Amino acid sequence: MSDEDYVYDEESGEWLPVSELAAKRSAESAIEVRDAVGNILADGDQVTLIKDLDVKGAGQTLKQGTLIKSIRLTGHPQEIDCKYPGIKGLVLRAEFVKKR
Repeated sequence: MSDEDYVYDEESGEWLPVSELAAKRSAESAIEVRDAVGNILADGDQVTLIKDLDVKGAGQTLKQGTLIKSIRLTGHPQEIDCKYPGIKGLVLRAEFVKKR
């Protein structure tokens, strides 16, 4: 029997060695999200809109050049979670932003 510690993985419902679970989680977090010009985005980056966007449900349009501070990656390819005054739960596609 090996001396390695095992941890319960809630996603798979299995007991996995710590090293295997760490490798699995690092592979999941390796999703690359790129902006309109190909720059890799990360949590906390500032982005600028490259075109006017109508925000569904908010009755508002975000204009080209609008600065969005402190983005957060959602884990879905090409989606970023943003905070903007007056709009709750704003999610933008990375193809409409440029890293600042």
